Order: sequence, then structure tokens, then C-alpha cells
Amino acid sequence: MERARRLAYRGIVKRLVNDAKRHRNPDTPHLVVPHAPARYVSSLSPFVSTHRSVNPTSAAAFGRHQQTRSISVDALKPGDTFPRRHNSATPDEQSYMAKFCGYDHIDSLVDATVPKSIRLGSMKFSKFDDGLTESQMIQHMVDLASKNKVFKSFIGMGYYNTHVPTVIIRNILENPAWYTQYTPYQAEISQGRLESLLNFQTVITDLTGLPMSNASLLDEGTAAAEAMAMCNNIQKGKKKTFVIASNCHPQTIDICKTRAGGFELNLVTADLKDVDYSSGDVCGVLVQYPGTEGEVLDYAEFVKNAHAHGVKVVMATDLLALTVLKPPGELGADIVVGSAQRFGVPMGYGGPHAAFLATSQEYKRMMPGRIIGVSVDSSGKPALRMAMQTREQHIRRDKATSNICTAQALLANMAAMYAVYHGPAGLKSIAQRVHGLAGAFSLGLKKLGVAEVQELPFFDTVKIKCSDAHAIADAATKSEINLRVVDSNTITASFDETTTLDDVDKLFKVFASGKPVPFTAESLAPEVQNAIPSSLTRETPYLTHPIFNMYHTEHELLRYIHKLQNKDLSLCHSMIPLGSCTMKLNATTEMMPVSWPSFTDIHPFAPVEQAQGYQEMFQNLGDLLCTVTGFDSISFQPNAGASGEYAGLMVIRAYHMSRGDHHRNVCIIPVSAHGTNPASAAMCGMKIITVGTDAKGNINVEEVKKAAEDNKDKLAALMVTYPSTHGVYEEGIDEICNIIHENGGQVYMDGANMNAQVGLTSPGFIGADVCHLNLHKTFCIPHGGGGPGMGPIGVKKHLAPFLPSHPVISTGGIPQPENTEPMGTIAAAPWGSALILPISYSYIAMMGSGGLTDASKIAILNANYMAKRLEKHYPVLFRGANGTVAHEFIIDLRGFKNTAGLEAEDVAKRLMDYGFHAPTMSFPVSGTLMIEPTESESKVYILICKSLTDSFFSQCINLMDK
Repeated sequence: MERARRLAYRGIVKRLVNDAKRHRNPDTPHLVVPHAPARYVSSLSPFVSTHRSVNPTSAAAFGRHQQTRSISVDALKPGDTFPRRHNSATPDEQSYMAKFCGYDHIDSLVDATVPKSIRLGSMKFSKFDDGLTESQMIQHMVDLASKNKVFKSFIGMGYYNTHVPTVIIRNILENPAWYTQYTPYQAEISQGRLESLLNFQTVITDLTGLPMSNASLLDEGTAAAEAMAMCNNIQKGKKKTFVIASNCHPQTIDICKTRAGGFELNLVTADLKDVDYSSGDVCGVLVQYPGTEGEVLDYAEFVKNAHAHGVKVVMATDLLALTVLKPPGELGADIVVGSAQRFGVPMGYGGPHAAFLATSQEYKRMMPGRIIGVSVDSSGKPALRMAMQTREQHIRRDKATSNICTAQALLANMAAMYAVYHGPAGLKSIAQRVHGLAGAFSLGLKKLGVAEVQELPFFDTVKIKCSDAHAIADAATKSEINLRVVDSNTITASFDETTTLDDVDKLFKVFASGKPVPFTAESLAPEVQNAIPSSLTRETPYLTHPIFNMYHTEHELLRYIHKLQNKDLSLCHSMIPLGSCTMKLNATTEMMPVSWPSFTDIHPFAPVEQAQGYQEMFQNLGDLLCTVTGFDSISFQPNAGASGEYAGLMVIRAYHMSRGDHHRNVCIIPVSAHGTNPASAAMCGMKIITVGTDAKGNINVEEVKKAAEDNKDKLAALMVTYPSTHGVYEEGIDEICNIIHENGGQVYMDGANMNAQVGLTSPGFIGADVCHLNLHKTFCIPHGGGGPGMGPIGVKKHLAPFLPSHPVISTGGIPQPENTEPMGTIAAAPWGSALILPISYSYIAMMGSGGLTDASKIAILNANYMAKRLEKHYPVLFRGANGTVAHEFIIDLRGFKNTAGLEAEDVAKRLMDYGFHAPTMSFPVSGTLMIEPTESESKVYILICKSLTDSFFSQCINLMDK
């Protein structure tokens, strides 16, 4: 016991000493440790004094200390600084760990690791350079939120207000046990979220009437583009025309146009009655159900006609509408896409939202994204697993049919729980109420006689013909209402779960232009007729599984959520040391604004002047990221890493085409690149040339040079990850960039490992022309069990005019030189998943330039310290020129197969037995583990006496007295 007490006390004193060192001022006296036996502390530090004769509680002692003590400036500074909460290693720990690695200081280790030729002198921000404190950050976000104006939205177009059940907000959206999980590659520690995602798939298959669904996609527009690619693949690329009906959402049409360019598809937009298959070249057709202007059409004959010509039918739809409308599967649709946003996920100025894609069993191997399936475990019990499907780009590379690398799992889980909470009867009740309010509005306008109401069937959107649509919209704005102006004589009003009878009465007043309204919406209720014809009324039951019929009280749902949560491993439970995927602290202060109504309840197509808080944040965050990356412009539209890859390459493609270099289509990609890189390049219509690596895992510069020179007339781009996927800062990266530029190409840098560059170097400084940023890795947006992600791209000045545009809301501000056009639309919302940008913004603003630079240094330190600890037992596969690793490293387990019959998978599974998430397995080298500790994981201290939990001083004194 004496030894235990002594060791415990030493640990406590050391913590106190470290605190004293961090805050010591030359003018302050030594720290006094009360009742400390001299033999325990005499050799610990000159900061500690053992004057036991002094009783710090006596008035005399207090007076004597007061006479000799002065208050330092540091003591008056705010105490809630953020970097010390994020960057785990204390100065003492940094010194110890650096020396363990063979260096006298962390800076010496960093100098030995990052090549001098690419080192920045320093990084300085024009704003937030010193970093805001946590309380200052909250106040800053409050100020930004106050600049957003939340008007009642009737815009529709795929985005609707919804009542997010507070039990779901508190226990999923705001719960780190749900938002910090990683993609469920390890099914054993993911059974909870896998069940929830299976629930999501069940919602989609039941409501669409098709048997197969994925576990979510990025948004409705990109899901439609994926469906278009499926139609092309189904026809084996032999039919090169895809038709989009003009009743689809404009953002969906533009996304498909952009995607069609890379596939060399001929995209035709046509009115439904004008769709023509006579060329024999049409692979598919996309229609909207209900249409973008509200009409509900019977597509049964349209589908039969398309099938008669060998054409596949894609139907974009609305889940809430499908609770009362005949499902697309019964109308004959081959693929159904849409968004689950209105199932309890806030609009958030555009995202993140879970999209979906459903199809038949026949096409399941062509589906993008992930599918959750029911399997059995080793003991024969039912278990869940994740089927990778076309996500297997690491194997299929440029032959992969999709580059999808992430999903919107967190939002899919919210939508699934919304369906569980309300059940089939509750969902139908919500839909009927929405339809009834739209019907009351339509009837009221007819009675007023001030406008012509469309007579076609509708669900939630009423189309109105009037003499001056803009005047009516302006009058509505004065009443804090947003309507959709289709053209100068057409307006639509879309109703949702949050609409009230009061709101309908306000609309009547707007359309009455000051004239008295002789009725109320409530008084019209008895006269409102169902606008949906019997031929399109749903008769098929849905959500019949017990899961959707047993958790309808908050108590029941709360227990179900926690039952699933307890089956998973998240950052709440353990470190997730995934090389290449960077799982680190998602701080609470960063997350708080995500659930504030001033950010959640804004429609992405609301007038920009109503979202000035968002716009100011975009400007500030863009400036910060430009400084971090060394680029000149940023686009926030790509809403995932793979989407950012695709966007960056499409910008390069548009740049070459603007110069008349249509023939530049060769993309050089090292074998060590991320698996999504070849798939993204193929989606842009590029020809991939692969170059190898040398014995040390570095890109073979001579191979790059030869490939570039052999293709100098056709070279479009190089795709490179830095530091490399092998966990090394390659010495020749600047030379490689020069080679590409000398041969007419552009350099795309994969930003997956940007967290090892921030403050030390930058893509722009190294020589890259464009780079995507995984905000969910480097800049702390949580992974959410497989999404959301965010993949904005930064570009050099010459590429800025080609950044993504949008058909509804301008994302401009960049002058367009003559004969140049933006590369097109990448995501459904102008600024992608805008609601999660406050997370990265808060992280950068609180860290400041110094904190971010320290984060990179500590990430390198932690990786090297861990590699050093492990190297005697496991070979470290790749190292830099001076024998160090970057922010991650690979240990080689292949030898164990011969000596012990063990595979890397066996090691991974055994780690899970002990409550650890396994590192990245068999990527980028089979039979290995890639480990990344990140900067926010602490050096472990083992405390022998576990009772010291409340107060260092009181527990210490009690222990020593005993």
C-alpha cells in the first residue's frame, strides 16, 4: 500500500508541476504542496516547495504570501482557451515523447520529418489568428445567427421544414455516441447503427415499392446522377442519350448535365409529352413524382412506353407523399431516388440530408453506395453486416461504377428514427394534414378569385397563375413568407409538417392584396376535397415490421436509441486510430450551433439577404481555408470527399476546354493513391495511367516523368496524395509538380492527409493547382457513423472562374473571363451541406494559426512515438528520408501468417475484443495495419489508485493521512 500511495501521489504532483510549468511567471512564488513528505517530492521539480511549517489556511501565512506575490498578465487572460483542450500532449509530454524518438524537441522531430524544400516559414490569419476562446466563439456564432432571418418557407423544390422530434435531436444529432462513430467496416462493434440503417433501408423499400435500397447517398440531385450512370451501365454504354423531363427540380437537371459531360452522354431535357425514343439511343429517362411544380401524374402508360423502347425509367420522388400516393414500383419504375430530408432532418440551408436510391434485385450489383444486409455470426445467430458494392474502388479502381466513398449515415439514422417514432399511421396522418392544408389554400384562392389555380392533382404544392408573380412574392416577403417564383406569371406554394392554419390565413391576405378575406382556412376545412385521384391513391401497406409499431412514446424511443447506441463503439468509448481517416475530437463547442434554429430552419433557396450570417461565415471560412491551403478561391459546394475529387478534376477539365485543349484527357495516378482517385478520374472521362512506387513506398519520380513526357500533348492532370498514403512526406513532391506543369498538366492534390500539412506546408505552396479538403477529417466535422462529410475545393487563381455554379442561387463573386464557363453544378444546394460548416469554422477560429500548426506537429509526434513503441515488435513498413513517419504509419503483419498462421484480420478482431477500434486494415498494402493516433489523443497515464477522481488536493491529503 505504501508503494501504491507513493506512486499515486507522485502522479498527482507531476500533474500539478506540469500545470505550474505551463502557467509559471518569473515573478510568482514556488507552488506549495501541503502535507507533502519531502522524500516524495524533493527531486521532482524546482517549482515545488515543501515548507510544511507554513499553514496556507492561516491568516499570517496568507498575508506573507500576499506581500511577495504579484499577479501576472497571463493570470488575467481567459481560461477557456481551446487549443489546450484539443491538442492533447502537454509540453512535458512532448519533450518526453520527442526524446523517446531520438530528438531533443518536437520541432527537431518535425524538421527531420517534413522536407525543408516545402516548409512554410509561418502561417498567419487575417482574422482569428490568436484564436477565440470557447465562450467568445459561442458569442460570435450567436452574432452570426442573429444576421440570419428565418422566414416561413413555402419554396419546396425538395426542401421542407419539419418538426425534428426533440428526443432525436438530443439523443442522436447532439449525442457523440452517434455522431463520432466511424463507417461500420467492423460489424462487430457497429450492430446498433447497422440496425438503424437497416431500418432506413426498410423505410425506403416499403415506401418506394422496390426491393433494394442503399443506406443513403449525398442528396437528391447527385442520387439522380448516380441513377443516370446506372442506366448507362445497364446498357453497357451502348446507348448514349439520357432524357430528363422538364418537371424535375432545376438543381437535379443541372447536376445531371454536369455528370453527363464526363460520361460523354447526350443529355436532353424535354416536356413529358415530347419525350422521343425513336433514335434508339436512349438509355434512360428521369421524371419527378410529384413534379417540381406540384403536379401528380399517372406514369403507368409513360413507363410502359419507355420499356417498350428498351429505356429504363428513373423516378425522383418524395417519401412523405408516398405514404398516400401509389408507390413508384407499382407504376413500373426501374430506379427511384429522392431525399429523406423531410423525415425529421432540418433544412440547414441545404444539408446534410440523407438521399436514397432504390431499385430491383436485377441491378443490385450496380447500385452506388452501401447496403446493410442480414447475416449470421460465428455462433449462428442473426447479425448485420455492410455490403460494400461499388464502394470497392480500391479493387476495381477506374472500372468502379461509382466513386461514392461516404454516405449520410447520421441523417439516415435520424430519418429512420423519425419513421420509427411516428410509425405508419403517424406518417400518414402528417401527410394527410399537409395535403389538407394545401387543399384549403387552393380552395381559398379559388373563392378569392384573385389567381388561377392549377387543376392537376397535387399533394403538397399548389401552382398559381397570376398577373405579377414578383409583386406577390415581394408582398409575401414583407409578411416574412418565402414563395417560389417560377416565372413572371407563375408562383408555387409548398406546404409541410410545420405549416399551420394561421400560416394559410396569412397567405390569403398576401394574395388578397389588402382586400378583406371573408373566410379562414379553418372554416374551409369541411369543403376541402382530396385532390389525389383514386387511381393514384396508395393501397399497399408499409412499415409493417414490429420496429415501426412499438416505439411511439418518448420513453420507448429513448430506450430503443440507447439500446442500439450501447452496441456500438464511438469516440466516447475508445480511440479510433484509423490511418487515412483521421478520427479526432469533435468538440462540443464546435457542434452547438448545428441545432440552433437560426441555422437549421433556412431554405437553401431563400433570398441571400435572409442568410447574411451564413454568408459572412462562408466568407470568413473561405479566407481561412485559402490561407491554410495556399489557394486563392474556395467552393463549398462538394458535400463529400469523393465529390470534391470529382469537382476538382472537372474544374481542371473545364480549364483545359476553355483553352481549346479538348484532347487533354490523360490523368496520371500513383498506385499508392486513394482508391476513389481512379474512379473519380474515370467519371470525368479521363484516361488513367498508373505509375508505381519505389522500394521505400515513394512515388517513382522517373516513372512520373516518363508518363508525363510520353503524354505531354494529352496530359490533363496528376492526382497525388500528400503526405503519401504510405504515411511519408515524400522528398520529391515539388519536383513531381514541376514535371506535370512543364508538360501542360495540372496538379490535383487529394486533401485526405491535409491534417499533416496545416501550418507546416500547403498544397498551393508545394505546387498543386487544386485540392479538396475532407472537413470531416482535418477540420473536425464528425463522421456520424459513415457520414456526413464535406469536400470543398480550393484552387489557384487561374482555375477560380471554373468553380461550381448553381441554377437557382448564384454562387458567384468570381469574374468570368471571356469564353469561360463554370464547370457546372456538383450538389443540389449552392453551398453543399452548409449546416455542418459551423463545426469546421469554429474549430479553425478557436485554434488560431498557432494552435493549428501545433496540431500538425503533435499529430506527427504522436505517430512517431507510437511507431517507435511498436517497431521492436512489428516492422514499420515505410519511413521518410530521416527514418521518421508522417501523421500515420503502417505496420507489417504479413510475417505472422507464416510464423503463427495469423492474418491482419485476426489482429483487428482481437483488438475489438479488448474494446479498441482496429486501425485501417490491409490498405494501402494487404496484410498491414495503418495507424493514426491524431493530435487529440492523450499520452496514457496509468493511475494505480482509482479513487482519486474528485479533487487532486483533497484525495491526496486523505490518502497520505491514512
